[in-house]
Amino acid sequence: MNSVNFFERISIYPPYAQIYRRLGYKKQTTKLDAGKKKQIDLYIAEAASHITLKGCMLRTVIEANDGRNIALSGGLVFASGKLADFLRDCWGALLMGATAGNAVLDIIHEKTKQDDLAAAVIYDATASEMADSALDWIMGYANQEMRREGKKLLPRRFSAGYADFELANQKNIYRYLQMEKLGVNINHNFILQPEKSVTAITGICG
Repeated sequence: MNSVNFFERISIYPPYAQIYRRLGYKKQTTKLDAGKKKQIDLYIAEAASHITLKGCMLRTVIEANDGRNIALSGGLVFASGKLADFLRDCWGALLMGATAGNAVLDIIHEKTKQDDLAAAVIYDATASEMADSALDWIMGYANQEMRREGKKLLPRRFSAGYADFELANQKNIYRYLQMEKLGVNINHNFILQPEKSVTAITGICG
């Protein structure tokens, strides 16, 4: 198994379209006046200024996939028919994780205490989407590396808690990625802390 790659600073712009979608605004059907849009964009920019994205990734080999269980190098085994099907044409897997940090959560809590719920909701959506976009960034970075080797990632990713891939699997993903080095913890319910932290797995083909 390869060693974990850590990214201490991931710099991306806020994904405005995804944030608006998470907030329930539909491009074709929702009309926003210029003043409201300006205020939302200001909240998004403010939230982003309190977000420090960090991430990590680990390349590993799929040693067995029987359609129900996937065995990765290093002794990691996942029991999930859906994940096995997702990875059926892949010889390897990429584990990845990212976090938006604690500072933005402190601001969200402060805005909530001040009863500024509009700001709190927009800050929350911004942090969620930026953490997800950090995984996109990691996949892009990994694809650039692997292109030289004639390999590529699947375009999508799979997360613990989706379909039959139980959330409990996040504990092993967290452990293999050594996410404590990013300041991330995991509780007894397998939830990552800070809250705006995410993990995922995708396949390596070619």
